[in-house]
Amino acid sequence: MSQFLNSREKAVTEAIEGLLVASGGALSRLDGFPHIRVVVRSDWDKSKVAIVSGGGSGHEPAHAGFVGKGMLTAAVCGDIFASPSVDAILAGILSVTGPAGCLLIVKNYTGDRLNFGLAAERARAFGLNVGMVIVDDDIALPHLPQSRGVAGTLFVHKIAGALSENDADLETITEAARHVIAGTRSIGMSLDTCTVPGSPKEHRIPEGRAELGLGIHGEAGVELVGYTGVRAAVAAMVERLAATMDDRPHVVLVNNLGGASMLEMSVIVHEIARSAISGKISHVIGPAAMMTSLDMHGFSISVFPADKKELALLAKPVALPAWPGLAAIKPAAALALPDGLTPIAPLASKHEPTRQFLTDCCNLLILSEMDLNALDAKSGDGDTGSTLAGAARALIDALDRLPLSDYTQLFRAMGQELSQTMGGSSGVLLAIFFAAAGDGASSGLAIREALQAGLYRMQEIGGARLGDRTMVDALLPALDALNGGLAAAAHAARAGADMTATLVHAKAGRAAYINAKQLEGHIDPGAEAVARLFEYLAGRSDLSEQHALDKRPASASPAGYRQ
Repeated sequence: MSQFLNSREKAVTEAIEGLLVASGGALSRLDGFPHIRVVVRSDWDKSKVAIVSGGGSGHEPAHAGFVGKGMLTAAVCGDIFASPSVDAILAGILSVTGPAGCLLIVKNYTGDRLNFGLAAERARAFGLNVGMVIVDDDIALPHLPQSRGVAGTLFVHKIAGALSENDADLETITEAARHVIAGTRSIGMSLDTCTVPGSPKEHRIPEGRAELGLGIHGEAGVELVGYTGVRAAVAAMVERLAATMDDRPHVVLVNNLGGASMLEMSVIVHEIARSAISGKISHVIGPAAMMTSLDMHGFSISVFPADKKELALLAKPVALPAWPGLAAIKPAAALALPDGLTPIAPLASKHEPTRQFLTDCCNLLILSEMDLNALDAKSGDGDTGSTLAGAARALIDALDRLPLSDYTQLFRAMGQELSQTMGGSSGVLLAIFFAAAGDGASSGLAIREALQAGLYRMQEIGGARLGDRTMVDALLPALDALNGGLAAAAHAARAGADMTATLVHAKAGRAAYINAKQLEGHIDPGAEAVARLFEYLAGRSDLSEQHALDKRPASASPAGYRQ
């Protein structure tokens, strides 16, 4: 078992029990475990139209997570990806249906249609007024006579539930539900398959590919497409949605299929908001996990052209943690920085050798991104290479506004730039390093001594010492050896970096939380970056004959800085 479950057989019943325990008494279940698994509102008095839905489990929080005032009255839960039985559905109908009647909201799958349909017939034989609507919002298979019901079902749940709460009759609610179904369109995409409890995971999606047009039961998508990033992925989905949309304002529901992080989901919303349908999107629901497929690493987009009345029903508040609510789409707002925090831009100046020098150093860090990430994955969170490469890209972009001919101001400007663009503690430490180096240069120190002053300040504030398994282990000996030339400095940096592979106890950074076995034999990624940088500088053809830093103050002529 690779999931936090006891067994496949008990997963659904134990999950339902957990939901009930955490509901504060708002939810109850019918006494029929394990064959009858029905979650109902504890406060239901049968005075309004009951809204009942359900289907296979594994789509949490759907369906039981949407049981509550203003949405579902009851949810009937089947086994994982399997329709509930006729008896379970009938039990749910009988338990919540009063004189006002009941509406069944069913997704368009054969098992659900048959079981819910037969249960409705049997309930009618008891004299109950039971209606049923079939949701078929999936557009992945446009030529299929019966499209699947997927996340667009949530639009129906919310609008039908709000109408019931407003005392609408069964005929009105049924007509409204059918109108929502007719206008709703959905499509999904995934980078990986889901893991069905008790079954081996299917690895059918190769790296660099994605499945487009998939359902919610782990079935394969309609098309295997190349994956180059979320922008192209959203564009491919939007292209298909756009063909079904008119010019009316639409609500978009952005659904996490279970395995995407919230960071990813927010980026997806960003791309939808700038996509080809952005002008037709007025409101958003999500991003959130609403209709999942266990842990599938994917998402779906659903659109519905809601009118003012339907927007009001979607916006009606409900006390359900699973429902993310409706929000209007607005441009991202930016407020001015408080006084004193707005950075003072340095006076830009040109110096082509310095520009080329910085560009070459930054390009080296960019080329090393994957290698350094791989090293950091052994002792940290695997992002050192990306952090340094991101800072390098930002520095290249900033070259036109940097004081390249004044190294005192250049160090300070680089520190300021890194503090704004480089994330994590490394960004702060390098900002301190360059700011202090600028201060040292302004006091008359030669460049090597100014850089040493920056390192000492970084150590003082950051706390790292030689032997602590950080970039200091390569940078400190390199600067100490720099009087002997760049070759000597590169040799010292490499020796220091290699030494970190023998250190099994880190005393600073995230590596301090890693056990000795994981650290042993792996070079610290920060130290490796420093070593690579000095090795590159030592090997530059235009530096081969210049083996010592200029001893003049750093504020003097910039020609010597190329050393």
